[in-house]
Amino acid sequence: MEMSLIVASPVKFSQLGNNNNNNSIPMIICSSSTKSRIGFCQITKCPNVSLKVATRSISISHSHHAVSIKASEDNAISKPKDGVKLYVGLPMNSVSDCHAINHSRAISAGLRALKLLGVEGVELPIWWGVAEKEAMGKYQWSGYLTLVDMIQKAGLKLHVTLCFHGSKQENIHLPKWVSEIGQSEPDIFFADRSGKRYKDCLSFGVDDLPIFHGKTAMNVYQGFIESFKTSFSPFMGSTITGITIGMGPDGELRYPSHQDQNKNKISLGAGEFQCYDQNMMNNLKKHSENHGNPNWGLSGPHDAPSYNQHPIINTFFKEGGSWKTPYGDFFLSWYSTQLVSHADKILSMAASSFSDTPVILSGKLPLIHSWYRTRSHPAEVAAGFCNTVNRYEEIIKVFHKNSCRMILPGMDLLDEQQPNELCSSPEMLLEEIRDGCRKNGVEVCGQNLEIAGNSESFEQIRKNLVGGNGIEVFVYQRMGAEFFSPVNFPLFSAFVRRIKELELELDSDDLGGNGRDSAVFVPGKNRKMQAA
Repeated sequence: MEMSLIVASPVKFSQLGNNNNNNSIPMIICSSSTKSRIGFCQITKCPNVSLKVATRSISISHSHHAVSIKASEDNAISKPKDGVKLYVGLPMNSVSDCHAINHSRAISAGLRALKLLGVEGVELPIWWGVAEKEAMGKYQWSGYLTLVDMIQKAGLKLHVTLCFHGSKQENIHLPKWVSEIGQSEPDIFFADRSGKRYKDCLSFGVDDLPIFHGKTAMNVYQGFIESFKTSFSPFMGSTITGITIGMGPDGELRYPSHQDQNKNKISLGAGEFQCYDQNMMNNLKKHSENHGNPNWGLSGPHDAPSYNQHPIINTFFKEGGSWKTPYGDFFLSWYSTQLVSHADKILSMAASSFSDTPVILSGKLPLIHSWYRTRSHPAEVAAGFCNTVNRYEEIIKVFHKNSCRMILPGMDLLDEQQPNELCSSPEMLLEEIRDGCRKNGVEVCGQNLEIAGNSESFEQIRKNLVGGNGIEVFVYQRMGAEFFSPVNFPLFSAFVRRIKELELELDSDDLGGNGRDSAVFVPGKNRKMQAA
C-alpha cells in the first residue's frame, strides 16, 4: 500500500481543542489502494485520483503553503532494536468532560500519519477531573477506552499520563466533588503568603488527612489508579507500555511557586513559597517544635521575594542572605522534605498497584532553569528543590527505590536562547539531574518544552538523545495545528529520520518530482487533490 500525507498551511488548521466547527482540511492521508482521503474535519472519497507514490521525500511549497510527505509501505520507517523510542503527545483535551473524543477524525488522521512516519507511539493525558468528575468512586472511562482502542488499531504503542491536576489553559478542572469540598475546606489547596490559593492540584498537606469523605488524598489517588488498572487491563503491556503518575502542578513534582505569573511573559521573579495553607503550616509548626525552635514554625521567611520581584537583591536569596542562616537551612530543608515525602508516597503506592503488570512507571520533574547560575538558586528552591550540594539526589533516590523512570522536559532548550538577565542555564541543569540519575541507576525519559519550529531546537534534542546518554524514550509535545504546520512538521520528520537512521530525503526546493508520482493539497475554495 502506498500513502501520501498532506499538510495545509497554519491558517487552515482547525485548532485541536477548539470545539468550533471548521470545514478546513488541514491534513489529508491518501491511500492509492482505497483512493480515499482522511481530513481533520471530514472524510471523502477520491475515486478519480490515481496516486502512485514512488519517492520517499518531504517537500515544501511556500507558494501553496502545503507540505507533501510520501512513503511506501515497503520502506516504512522501522524502529531499530536499540534505538530511541519516539512518542508524540496527543492533544491535552483529547477526551471531553462529556466523555466524547474531541476531533476524533483529526486524531485518527494524526495517528495514521505518525504510524506512517515510524513513530513508536503516542502519549495520552487522562484527567482526574474528567474520569471521576461527578462523585468520588464514580468513574467514567468510556471516552478514554474508545481512544485507546483507536490507538491500538492504528498499530501504535501508548504511554498514559494520569493527571491529578487541572489546567486553566485547557479549561480542565479538578473533579467537581473535590472542588465542592474545597469550598468548605479551602486548605486542601496550596496558598501563598497573601493567602491566594492554587486550585489546580491538592496541597501536599492533605496527603494523609482523611478529609475526602473519610479518605486521604492518597486513598483517593489509589482508588483512581486501581479503577484505571482494572478498566484498561486488556491493553496493559500490549498497547499501554508506560504510565506516568502526576505528582503536582502540570503533573510535575514541584510546588506551584509561579502560580501568579504570566507564563507567556518573561519575568525576573523566582516565584513564591507555597506553604501557607493551614495543613502545611501545622506540619511546619510541629517540625519546628521537634527541632527545638518553635518560633521558626510561625510562618515562612519574612523576607522572601514576591512573584515578580528580583530575587537576589535585598531578599531572602541575596548573597549572604537568610537562606545561608540556620533558620534558612531549617526552613528550606523542611520545605524540600515535604516534596520528597509526597513523591515517595504517591510513587510507592503506584508501584504497588502496578506491580503485577508489565508497564513501566515514570514521574516528571520540572526543569526550572531560571537563576541557575546564582548560588542561591531561588527559582528551584521556591519550587521545592533544596539548595544543597546534591540538590536532586534525595528525589532521584525515591525514583530508584520505586523503580520509576524520570521524565525530564526541556531537552530542546539552549543556553544561548535564554535572556541574560535571568542567569539561566537549562543545559547545565539538565546535565546535573541526568548525572545524578546515572549515578543512582534511574532511567531518564525526555520531552521538549516547546513546539520547536526551528532546526536548532531539533538538533539540540538529537544531541540529548544520541550517544551514551542512555535515553530510551522521548515524547514530543504535542499533536495539534502547530505540530502539523509547514514549519514544524517537515523538521520533525527530518528529526525522526535522523534518529531512526533512515534514507529519507528532505527537499524543500520542489514538490517531489513529476505530477504522476506526487499529490498535494492546495488550500483554498477548490479543496481537492491536485497534481504537484
